[in-house]
Amino acid sequence: MQIILISDRLTKARSVTLSAMHLVASATVLLLLVLGATAAVYWITLRYAAEVPLPALQRLVLAAHETEAERGRAFVQQNLDAMAAKLGDMQAQLSRLDALGDRLASLAGARDLRISEAPGLGGTAPTQLPAQNLSLGDFSARLVELSRQLENKNDMLGVLESQLFEQAVKKKLMPTMLPVRAPFNASGFGKRVDPFTGQIAMHEGIDFLADAGSSIVAAAGGVVVFAGFHPQYGYVIDVDHGNDLVTRYAHCSKLYVKEGDVVARGRKIGEVGSTGRSTGPHLHFEVRFRGAAQNPSKFLLASVPAARASAKVSAVTAKAAADSAKAASENSKPASESVKPAAESVKASDE
Repeated sequence: MQIILISDRLTKARSVTLSAMHLVASATVLLLLVLGATAAVYWITLRYAAEVPLPALQRLVLAAHETEAERGRAFVQQNLDAMAAKLGDMQAQLSRLDALGDRLASLAGARDLRISEAPGLGGTAPTQLPAQNLSLGDFSARLVELSRQLENKNDMLGVLESQLFEQAVKKKLMPTMLPVRAPFNASGFGKRVDPFTGQIAMHEGIDFLADAGSSIVAAAGGVVVFAGFHPQYGYVIDVDHGNDLVTRYAHCSKLYVKEGDVVARGRKIGEVGSTGRSTGPHLHFEVRFRGAAQNPSKFLLASVPAARASAKVSAVTAKAAADSAKAASENSKPASESVKPAAESVKASDE
């Protein structure tokens, strides 16, 4: 491109040649000048808009402030919504933990344990390090960490509940309940003199002295595997409690269950009688593990504090009686020795 310059001051015309590079550089400089001027005007407008009473400028500034404030409110609302959702999940987890804690307290027997109440916390004010406000990032991080801990605690308490429930079920299947309201001092477990033959024989259970017609209850929950008449036991009931453990109730007068019935702990299954090989009304109670007879008192005394206390008291009484008898024999021995010299002196005087 050529530009011809003509002027009265010039003796002849001049021509200027502009290349494409010159045009691009000129356009760039012009664009930069326009942008700089626009930015300067915008800055001056925002800087002195409050001082210059121009309605158009004031509306522009207010619109810019409102846009920025709306953007900030939207950001804060998004964070609040996220934290509210996380807080709702934590509240649900706490509700589950409260319910789970109540169930665990019930299984453990701690009825007065207040799970849902907040524990007491306290302490002195910080003296060495100054207190600091939590930022939004710190608060979110702590919230996420607390949620993770709640999930872990919930899983751990769930496992603990299953273990306690399993122990409670096993405890209900252990024959620890007295089968009849009567003392068991008629004939204990072990060797004894047979009342029919007069010979030493093994007694594989415990005899409970009870009146005819007294109620017999299941010592633990289980399934009736036999209910009928036996030549030796008379009317007898066998209850399988699982884990190869079976209880036997013999010499009954009446049976209230049949083979295959599922009985709960404490359910009435029969009445005391004197059927079979028996000398009088009583209940013969056996506990068998894998077919071998076990001492029923080991199971019954495990959960009967009164029986355990009475057994302890009887043992202490027997020991005290033995000690008193020994002391009496020792006291009588010197008296007999003192009588002996007196008799000798009387004999000498007679001679």
